[in-house]
Amino acid sequence: MIGIEQLVVLTAGLGAGILTTTVGVASLLSFPVLIALGIPPVVANASNTVGLVPGALSGSFGYRAELRDEPQVTVRVLLTCAVGAVGGAVLLLALPSAVFEAIAPSLILFACLLVGVQPTVSRWVRSRRTGPEAHVPCRHMSPTTTFFALLTGVYGGYFGAGAGVMMVAVLGLGLDLELRVVNALKTVALLAANLVASLIFVVLADLDWTVIGLLAAGSVVGGYLGAHIGRRLPPTLFRVLVVLAGVTAAITMLV
Repeated sequence: MIGIEQLVVLTAGLGAGILTTTVGVASLLSFPVLIALGIPPVVANASNTVGLVPGALSGSFGYRAELRDEPQVTVRVLLTCAVGAVGGAVLLLALPSAVFEAIAPSLILFACLLVGVQPTVSRWVRSRRTGPEAHVPCRHMSPTTTFFALLTGVYGGYFGAGAGVMMVAVLGLGLDLELRVVNALKTVALLAANLVASLIFVVLADLDWTVIGLLAAGSVVGGYLGAHIGRRLPPTLFRVLVVLAGVTAAITMLV
């Protein structure tokens, strides 16, 4: 890899780190760059996952105030997505990539729809509640929310493009939390999925360590910077950006 290519990967890591902690579609930027540089898809996918772990880690640190507000949910999200990512990483190594490529765009577009309609759906759900808890905000993950968070962890371990969009949809519908907190939890979820998948990839997958080092160097800066951007985004703008990023990811994969 020549100097200009190394600079491109480093820059892609910086941008992917920012996207990880804002709209959650880091692979939309970094993965196509690796493919364009001639890296085989499976190697690029695994190396991309490992290289973006520092970005999710620095982003989670950047969101530490939001995560301290909801410690129980944070732990639940971490554990759920970590368990799911184990299954996803195994599927990536066992199944042909065509299996994933056929269903991923539809999953991402559905998640975009959920993010877009989440305020309306949440208001409807709250209006249907009865009894003493009718007006108490939901701050604990129900079995249903936990199940879909687990599936998102599987998806994140398998590939991850658009996983952040999916987690925003799951947590936004299942919990009554500010979007800045949902964004922080989404970043932790991506960290858990990428970290667990990376541990498996280091042992079982072919990796390009030059790419990993460059992505890591860029993403660790981008992740922390993105956390400061993400917590300042107005809720409506954040939701619009997430939907646009998800739609772009789905269209890119279809093309």
